[in-house]
Amino acid sequence: MTGNMVALQVSRRFDASPERVFDAWLDPRIARRWLFSDGTAEIVVAEIDARIGGAFRFVRRDKDGDLEHVGEYLEIRRPTRLAFTFAVPAISPEYDKVAIDIVRLDKGCELTLRSEMAPEIFREWGERTREGWTKMLGTLASELER
Repeated sequence: MTGNMVALQVSRRFDASPERVFDAWLDPRIARRWLFSDGTAEIVVAEIDARIGGAFRFVRRDKDGDLEHVGEYLEIRRPTRLAFTFAVPAISPEYDKVAIDIVRLDKGCELTLRSEMAPEIFREWGERTREGWTKMLGTLASELER
């Protein structure tokens, strides 16, 4: 926890280089195929300004309509660390802080994602957030195997 924030963490090993895994977060052509998608929705907007202070915006379209996902990059250290703010404004005006650390292994790499959020957001969305990131990392693994 940082201050009054609550943190959750998920990790995943990839049979890909740290560079490929890192770049998949910042290349809109790749990110639109896995980031903020669970396979049941289409990403209709994928905008990434990959610089510190730059923003991202993804719009996910499913049977219930469009849902915007936004944030700002806080730290970009290819290929080991990426940090950004993250919000879904239609659900909450609160921004989470997400940090991704990637460690090179003898074969592939391991990514650890840490998401910090306000306690009231965690109570309502914590487990669903953990499940969402876990599913997205699984989709990223499949994307990198293609």
